[in-house]
Amino acid sequence: MIFHSAIDYIPNLFVIIVIWYAVKYLIRFVRYLASEVQSERLKIHGFYPDWAMPTFHIIRFLLYAFMIAMIYPYLPGSGNGVFQGISVFVGLIVSLGSSTVIGNIIAGLVITYMCPFKLGDRIQLNETTGNVIEKTPLVTRIRTPKNEVVTIPNSFIMSSHTVNYSTSARTYGLIIHSEVTIGYDVPWRQVHQLLIEAALNTPGVIDDPRPFVLETSLSDWHPVYQVNAYIKEADRLGQIYSDLHQNIQDRFNEAGVETMSPHYMAMRDGNETTIHKDDLRAKK
Repeated sequence: MIFHSAIDYIPNLFVIIVIWYAVKYLIRFVRYLASEVQSERLKIHGFYPDWAMPTFHIIRFLLYAFMIAMIYPYLPGSGNGVFQGISVFVGLIVSLGSSTVIGNIIAGLVITYMCPFKLGDRIQLNETTGNVIEKTPLVTRIRTPKNEVVTIPNSFIMSSHTVNYSTSARTYGLIIHSEVTIGYDVPWRQVHQLLIEAALNTPGVIDDPRPFVLETSLSDWHPVYQVNAYIKEADRLGQIYSDLHQNIQDRFNEAGVETMSPHYMAMRDGNETTIHKDDLRAKK
């Protein structure tokens, strides 16, 4: 009986082997196409190279699922009621226990084809700012400027807003800005000139387009000036801001102009100025 059963199962086994090899080489062919698209040796209009490997993973999963569905009727005991009951039970357990996982996977697919960011981009996600170091079907990992690795579920990213600094920097230049308050006794043209000079002397700030200054408000005690400058290196955002603030202090101190941030009230009856003595240029 065993010998005859084995002989009778050979055609089914042959069909299973044929299906397995067909799917195997089809997956190899799809992998080859994906690698060609990713390396931009093969270009498809409207299809970005970043989509190549995620699309390959989706197609590979679907092909394997299709292969299992085709092989299932040829498995020994597939028509047995016990075998079918176990299959239904396993499928029910997986579906009930993986709702969150499936939600993250679907969110990961949507994020992939939306292209809100790429690996290495500097982004801000709610209160988290850093560089994207890993994108998986379930989570995205961000390394902050303090070298903290933050793991964020993809479903959370879908329900939040994302700011991409690197895309703006690469395309048309990211604008950094900072505000200072100067007294009304200082001519606004001089303040504009000092702020632009401070911005141009900051490493990482480009001179084309040229930095510009906006007067955002005229308060009771002082005008508020906002200096804006273009940068191309989003990864150095924190250092560029620090250098800009240092240069602003240097330029205003050298020109003998007091900043009013934070603002204060003082009677000029001999009180010392806020300008550092080392930078004070005494007029003779």
